[in-house]
Amino acid sequence: MRAAEITSYAATKINKNEPVSLEVLMRICQVFHCDIGDICEVILDED
Repeated sequence: MRAAEITSYAATKINKNEPVSLEVLMRICQVFHCDIGDICEVILDED
């Protein structure tokens, strides 16, 4: 997470499957040279 300059707060949120900002996700993608779809998925509510 250091390479992506992610705070420990954001890293903890990721580990707990809590929401993080798009900026954080984009930094992770830049470090790993991947697309956001490689690290995220959309789960729709069944309302």
